[in-house]
Amino acid sequence: MLKLFAFLASAFLISSVHAQGSSCAAAAAEKKLAGAAKNSFLKKCEKDATAQCEASAAERKLAGAAKNSHIKKCVKDAVGEAH
Repeated sequence: MLKLFAFLASAFLISSVHAQGSSCAAAAAEKKLAGAAKNSFLKKCEKDATAQCEASAAERKLAGAAKNSHIKKCVKDAVGEAH
């Protein structure tokens, strides 16, 4: 149950970042995060994005190189350039 809640919370975080049309890096800048706080935020955001992207790949029934490519691009888009 706790894992389901964590997944839904991370999905909400990622979807809210995508809905704003911004990345984790842009969200960190908007929150004016710096130093350790920024690094922690970006690390958590990347972890959440990876989980969401893996779920997306599973929904699409991707495997092998297609799955890896999808996850890599998805995470890169979610995290942004600053990480």
